[in-house]
Amino acid sequence: MRADGQAPIIIIKKIKKSGGDGHHGGAWKVAYADFVTAMMAFFLLMWLLNATTEKQRKGIADYFSPTIPVNRVSGGGAGSFGGDSVFTEETLAQSGNGGLPRNPTENNDGEHSGGRQADEAAEDIRALEEVEELLNGKSGESMVSDDSRRHIITRVTDEGLLIELFDIEGEPLFEPNTKVPTAVTIELAGVMTRIFSLVKNGVSVEGHVRSQPVVVAVNTAWKLSGDRASVMRELLEEQGLEGGRIRRVAGHADRKPAARNPMALRNNRIELILLRRR
Repeated sequence: MRADGQAPIIIIKKIKKSGGDGHHGGAWKVAYADFVTAMMAFFLLMWLLNATTEKQRKGIADYFSPTIPVNRVSGGGAGSFGGDSVFTEETLAQSGNGGLPRNPTENNDGEHSGGRQADEAAEDIRALEEVEELLNGKSGESMVSDDSRRHIITRVTDEGLLIELFDIEGEPLFEPNTKVPTAVTIELAGVMTRIFSLVKNGVSVEGHVRSQPVVVAVNTAWKLSGDRASVMRELLEEQGLEGGRIRRVAGHADRKPAARNPMALRNNRIELILLRRR
């Protein structure tokens, strides 16, 4: 009560708070846009990996990993400081070549060397393509019979021309679980030797077998694949292939299956690779 007996005046102060709608701001949109962009980049990467060949992927990788060109000629000494120290009285200007090559014909020789290498590489590719055509009969002419061709698949890789010789149901390359070659393997070895004689490339022989059941007492996949690769090498040399052209003989057991099912018959195969000439 006031002194005059009247009721006190009640004052109500209303405070309007601002910023209550902060959670409706646009910060989340920026984060969401970044997430969508990252997902788009991820899917583009997955698409590129699936849609490009191994050679194209290597080219893309090389593009993003450029090498630094090194100029062998400098305004000072030949080589790194010309064999002199920067603190000696024999300065680089005194012992240098003045920005000129040591040999006036060095640049021309380098260009000719690069041209020869390019020509040799192109010739090598043409030779491998001709061998592939003879194997597959793409040009209308084939050195392989129709029955033998069913065992052959070819493809060009970065390493060279890969030729797969694989088992067919009822027509294996080797007697089951042994390294004893069948008649079709001996015939294929003869055909491969005749075709390989058309080129000078080195040859790699690699053996693969399908997976064995887990319950077997002794897993012989490694030994069997290596033994079969060695037998194929011997057959090629017996048919006339020069032993010096064999660069590698290896067994991969069941570690690189050609079919999704590791126990599929298709995984029993011999891979012959006509290696590129480096």
